[in-house]
Amino acid sequence: MADIDNKDQAEMDPADMEDVEEVEEEETGEDENSKARQLTVQMMQNPQILAALQERLDGLNGSPSGYIESLPKVVKRRVNALKNLQVKCAHIEAKFYEEVHELERKYAALYQPLFDKRSDIVKAVYEPTDEECEWKADEEEELTDEMKEKAKLEEEKKDEEKEDPKGIPEFWLTVFKNVDLLSDMLQEHDEPILKHLQDIKVKFSDPGQPMSFTLEFHFEPNDFFTNTVLTKTYKMRSEPDENDPFSFDGPEIMCCTGCTIDWTKGKNVTLKTIKKKQKHKGRGTVRTVTKTVPNDSFFNFFTPPEVPENGELDEDSEAVLAADFEIGHFIRERIVPRAVLYFTGEAIEDDDDDYDEEGEEADDEEGEEEADEENDPDYDPKKDAAPPAECKQQ
Repeated sequence: MADIDNKDQAEMDPADMEDVEEVEEEETGEDENSKARQLTVQMMQNPQILAALQERLDGLNGSPSGYIESLPKVVKRRVNALKNLQVKCAHIEAKFYEEVHELERKYAALYQPLFDKRSDIVKAVYEPTDEECEWKADEEEELTDEMKEKAKLEEEKKDEEKEDPKGIPEFWLTVFKNVDLLSDMLQEHDEPILKHLQDIKVKFSDPGQPMSFTLEFHFEPNDFFTNTVLTKTYKMRSEPDENDPFSFDGPEIMCCTGCTIDWTKGKNVTLKTIKKKQKHKGRGTVRTVTKTVPNDSFFNFFTPPEVPENGELDEDSEAVLAADFEIGHFIRERIVPRAVLYFTGEAIEDDDDDYDEEGEEADDEEGEEEADEENDPDYDPKKDAAPPAECKQQ
């Protein structure tokens, strides 16, 4: 331990070197193990040594050492036995997630009365009592009783001046607009329809049935379609792939099915009519052709690409389904259980906090890469210039 190579010694600060020497002189008469511990402490307090050590460890990650190939055949047989044990572990893990799904189903039944009451308040079926409406916000903690009374009178005065709204208007539309993942799907022509959305429910598959869940979007009667409920079902698999069992990492969504929306004539926002002029090659006459083409809309969510039996999809369909699965999972896991917090924006602040540190780290790494490029004598910035993006006609 006392033999630190010359390079590391040269990189250490003089003060650190002195500390190491003092430790060695003072501990000469002590046990060798004690000396090693003391020296290790000194080294670990030196940032330059730590950085060098971390760089060495990073270089080891993900790089096969070639050791396995050099093993005798009898040892490789034992490694194969370990792999077979690992496959059995993967099957046990699959059973674990199946039981988790059963627990989700059990607790969904306990949550549902609370979600039903939430829905009744939103759509003005139930008016909560004064006791149920009491909530001590953080900014109210330091207010005096006089200030609270004044604020209460002002609110009552404002309420008298306005019409008394029923329930909580535009509750789910506001939730969607507050969440980037969902607001990116919204178009201006979707908003009048989503004002009629009264509730979103999650239904789990029955016991003994293949693992799945269904999102139910409940609408009040409206001028756009006759459905009262739109559904989206996600089928999942929780078992290791026979061809690649080590890739198993919990349940995965295999496919999803939407529903048919019974649009009122002229109200289908997933389609639009365009007019094109066509010129006859021979006569030179021009005619106007009217065509119906797909239109961007949130309601395309209910007509996902179909997965063929062989499971093969083109790249565009794969991208659409991957985004679809992410959205369905997010609605089930986050939106439905915590809807009021996404309505107020409090859950969004929590989500942002989760990503702040990761973003800062990414910025730091990008800065380090830029600095390295500037210090590289062979670096040519012209080679990194991005080619102009191609214009795609919609």
